[in-house]
Amino acid sequence: MPSQRFAPPSEVPGLAARRIAADIVDGVLHKHRTLDDQLDGSGAHPGLKTLADRDRALMRRLVATILRRLGTLGHVLSRLLDKGIPSDAPRAQSALLIGAAQILWMDVPDHAAVDLSVRLVQSDRRAARYAGLVNAVLRRCAREGQALVEEVATQSLDLPPWLLARWSAHYGEATARDMALALGHEPSLDLTVKSDAAQWASRLHGEVLPTGSVRTLLHGSVTMLPGFAEGQWWVQDAAAALPVRLFGDIAGKSIADLCAAPGGKTAQLAQAGARVTALDRSPARVARLRENLSRLSLQAETIVADAVEWAGPAEGFDGILIDAPCTSTGTIRRHPDVAWLRQESDVAAMTVLQQRLLRKSVSLLKPGGTLVYCTCSLEPEEGEQAIATLLAAEPALRRVPIEAREVSGLSEIITAEGDLRTLPSHLPHADPKLGGLDGFFAARLVKS
Repeated sequence: MPSQRFAPPSEVPGLAARRIAADIVDGVLHKHRTLDDQLDGSGAHPGLKTLADRDRALMRRLVATILRRLGTLGHVLSRLLDKGIPSDAPRAQSALLIGAAQILWMDVPDHAAVDLSVRLVQSDRRAARYAGLVNAVLRRCAREGQALVEEVATQSLDLPPWLLARWSAHYGEATARDMALALGHEPSLDLTVKSDAAQWASRLHGEVLPTGSVRTLLHGSVTMLPGFAEGQWWVQDAAAALPVRLFGDIAGKSIADLCAAPGGKTAQLAQAGARVTALDRSPARVARLRENLSRLSLQAETIVADAVEWAGPAEGFDGILIDAPCTSTGTIRRHPDVAWLRQESDVAAMTVLQQRLLRKSVSLLKPGGTLVYCTCSLEPEEGEQAIATLLAAEPALRRVPIEAREVSGLSEIITAEGDLRTLPSHLPHADPKLGGLDGFFAARLVKS
């Protein structure tokens, strides 16, 4: 037996999760890498392979909390630091954010949050000299932090100023504040079920929303939940499940889903009996789409192609769905990195692509066919204005207004023009974690 004194020292429990969280937060804020890129696929953080499920869940929640509360964290730490956050040691910055997030919003003992943040700094050569500073600041945060949070609770600091200004201008200041408040809460898990929503809500300890989606607060690996392996449901925000309903009865009809991956809407179309052609330009995303359809035992023709360049069949389609690439500002509640990765200039770039997709879709649509356009953006240029531009250029198209009965009676999500517009503050609930929707826009057009 080898001597124990030569065995490698065991790491303090929880430190690896926090180290990876620090790396990923740094990746978002300083290297402009998305969370999805760092958490899944070929670009995923290599340390994730060694994390236990519990530590992985802690790491994900920690990263999301920091990004969701970044503005407030910055305010608190600036009040507790005489000279600001050290700029020459990124790990010291990350350690302060990680420690403060745990103290202020997570069910972690203060002493553990402080101790592990100090160890995080000590393990980094450039940041080690700030260990005493991190210790002192986080101890003050435990004593004074909640009061500092309260003093800015109404200021919507957790959104970039350019985004808050846009929402205030378009939706009004009061609604923009409500939206920002809703984005501060960790969202629930929404599922689209094949059948018997009430039974699945009971099995998954959730509830059935007015729209028919099942909403649950269960955490952990989705693949381990009842019904996943059997293909009885798929993960899809309740707002994202609404656009497909605008086609009405599509059994036996030919429908093209032009930006299909990862496949939630494709699955809805197939489940409703349509003959679905699903396109996406990314081979990896199409592979994932095929895997999802296989698990769900649903059929669709899948094609790797750029929709703008795709010829399509000569006879055209009865219906076309465009879930267009966009700035994704409506998904910040689930993807808080979007708020800090996007810039205002991105909006104009996206609208050019969206118009190309819309014009292409008109050429692929049969006379009398239905076009449903949607984006997970809260920016009017990518929703309301995109449709206004298209209608002005295409006299063969007319809008068919959405009626409240088509969206489970939720008249508040229908605009004056008859389009669908959901906001993060919609569908409120006594428990904020069970309320809210992703921000979505959808319009229905028919070709004469």
